[in-house]
Amino acid sequence: MLRTIFVVIFLSLYILIVGPPLLLYTLITRNPDPIYWAGLKGTLFFTRAVGVKIRVTGTERIPPGVCLFAANHTSSADAPAVVGAIPRRIAILLKASIFKFPIVGQAFLLAHFIPVNRGAKEAAIASIDKAAEAMKSGQSFLIYPEGTRSPDGRLQTFRKGAVVMAIKAGVPIVPIACSGAHRIMVKKSLVIHPGDILVEFLPSIDAAKYSLDDRDVLNEAVHDALAEGLPPDQRPIASASTESATE
Repeated sequence: MLRTIFVVIFLSLYILIVGPPLLLYTLITRNPDPIYWAGLKGTLFFTRAVGVKIRVTGTERIPPGVCLFAANHTSSADAPAVVGAIPRRIAILLKASIFKFPIVGQAFLLAHFIPVNRGAKEAAIASIDKAAEAMKSGQSFLIYPEGTRSPDGRLQTFRKGAVVMAIKAGVPIVPIACSGAHRIMVKKSLVIHPGDILVEFLPSIDAAKYSLDDRDVLNEAVHDALAEGLPPDQRPIASASTESATE
């Protein structure tokens, strides 16, 4: 629990000191790069300070140009690991309630992150369309297709918003397999445990080859690719059982 208190206190101080000047700078210049990288580097510093080690592989598999990065989501600890591993500035679709936090919420908006109201279908569709238009304009995105954190670290079923975004924008999807984060912070727990997180970029899937009528096929392809990239204890039960039966 001491690690959590350390992160909360010093990350809050960092936000209070660095945030307001960068918000003002971004408002004046319309350049979101400084506030994005300052926020990311600060979060990564405090993540590593409490004993979390992040290893990244597969960056050579990231295509040039705009991409939609699709990662599994198991813990609050996987967000800095995944975002920090992506070697370019990205925007993220996040649940709308996060944007209500002072300074942080304004920073996310200025960094072109898009709020999603998962409880309102029409609003959620509008957010997906907005993100697709942003990708057409050159902005890469990160999305968590499961829609929420896994309760046990295993990959859950995917919602279709991610593949719809990619199909509408005509961009490749890069699956990201994040392993070990569920042992750093268990869902609904505030305790931070030291440990290792592996972030692996898997081969991309070209969504431009699919139509909206094929979204279920693409969704399954992305899910299967990501499941294959995870260790057995994080794969869906059916996938893990099938592998055991064939070994």
